Amino acid sequence: FESDNWVNSALDLLGGNGTIGDFRYAPLIGPDILSGILVKATGQSVLDFAREYLFLPLDIHVEGNVVFHNKEEQLAWYKEKNVRGWVSDRAGVNTAGWGLNLTTLDMAKIGQLYLDQGIWEGKQIVSTEWIQESTMEHSKSKQWKLSYGYLWWIIDEKEQSYAAMGDGGNVIYVNTNKKMVVSIASLFIPHAKDRIKLIKDYIEAVFEDEV
Repeated sequence: FESDNWVNSALDLLGGNGTIGDFRYAPLIGPDILSGILVKATGQSVLDFAREYLFLPLDIHVEGNVVFHNKEEQLAWYKEKNVRGWVSDRAGVNTAGWGLNLTTLDMAKIGQLYLDQGIWEGKQIVSTEWIQESTMEHSKSKQWKLSYGYLWWIIDEKEQSYAAMGDGGNVIYVNTNKKMVVSIASLFIPHAKDRIKLIKDYIEAVFEDEV
């Protein structure tokens, strides 16, 4: 975080003696490489690109960039309940694995967009092909015994359920067969309890009982 260019730092830190093809989960820094690619490919900042093609159609409001000038500012940001905006490095490249402040409703909208195969209010926002591609297995974690798509954990292939799980308790959960979306937002806490168990044992169970 002390570097001026987090994309280069992520590339440096993820190199080394790992075996090509092995699963390595680096949620804090790894996805920043995707931000760098997006900036190069579009000629826009990630925030501007997202505003135009995702946030505006879904009526999601993100105020602007949040830049930390020292460690104290970053630590204070973690504890703040009413943070706004999207964290970026000093070069203006937004984070991709953390740092985007969304409401629970905003998160649910993204889940609903996926549930509806990329369609929002009758308009194709994201291609159906990408929805399917990003939520199928591309690698597997031996540690958690879960398949991984493109930034989505594959929870149950039969039910076609998958989830974006953030550090500290945040989650967007989609169950295609049950046509269900669940979003959970929380303050950052280390070693958050199993949110998928919470959803399956309590939230889904309630809806099944009502049916």
